Amino acid sequence: MKILLLGKDGQVGWELQRALAPLGEVIALGRAGAGELCGDLTQLDALAATVRRVRPQVIVNAAAYTAVDRAEQEPERAQRINADAPGVLARQAAALGAWLVHYSTDYVFDGSGERPWREHDETGPLSVYGRTKLDGEVQIRAAGGRHLILRTSWVYGARGGNFAKTMVKLACEREQLRVVADQIGAPTGADLIADVTAHAVRQAMRQPELAGTYHLAAAGQTSWHGYACHVLRQAQALGQPLKVTAEQVEAIATTAWPTPARRPLNSRLDTTRLRHAFHLHLPAWQAGVDRMLQECLAH
Repeated sequence: MKILLLGKDGQVGWELQRALAPLGEVIALGRAGAGELCGDLTQLDALAATVRRVRPQVIVNAAAYTAVDRAEQEPERAQRINADAPGVLARQAAALGAWLVHYSTDYVFDGSGERPWREHDETGPLSVYGRTKLDGEVQIRAAGGRHLILRTSWVYGARGGNFAKTMVKLACEREQLRVVADQIGAPTGADLIADVTAHAVRQAMRQPELAGTYHLAAAGQTSWHGYACHVLRQAQALGQPLKVTAEQVEAIATTAWPTPARRPLNSRLDTTRLRHAFHLHLPAWQAGVDRMLQECLAH
């Protein structure tokens, strides 16, 4: 099997290179591409030509415009990368009879209520980022090919920057920390997303009726404040010299931390459909965060 992976240098893309390797030959592209192959999602014609040249059985698109606040000033670029490029990939995949795996987000919802969002709940994005990600989903479905759209939330990886590393750094440097406490979700590791993707691709290739949209997130829920406190407790246990401990982190409302793009307050995702369809157990969010911190902080 030949797999075309886009976005190889991102947190999820990096883990996918490992997770997809046992399934077949992985042609992994970053924005710079490779030779005559284009991995830049702003170059739509070259992207289409790349798919035709490679002729993969599976396309996995881990590339996206994820700068949520900057998207408010760059809506055209966000639209091209998050919506129009996935549409191109979907149409090319449909023409080849290939599968497309694409990642979406809890930002397609308006963040109201306290119930975890189900796949078929009404969408209502609050930001340019959310609207462009939703349009990407719409274009993929309209192409009529076999696809898996995996909506996830609060993604982190051991490689590169993330919220947990930032909290540890700030807690070592500052005398005070204030963190939003009224946005609720589940921190979800890039390694978990990649492993679930590989499992789902293997199963979907045998059972095409599994095509569709699924929610993928670690089990449980917390706020950004709860997440920060957990991280600092673990960091302290690993010997980090913190100036601010978990007990000293101030909980604040979203309204006290204004940003250009509105964030959903309720980012809970109901993963029942994914777990049942693919016979999966999704571990608690704390397990993945603890493992990542061990990897990043243990000496």
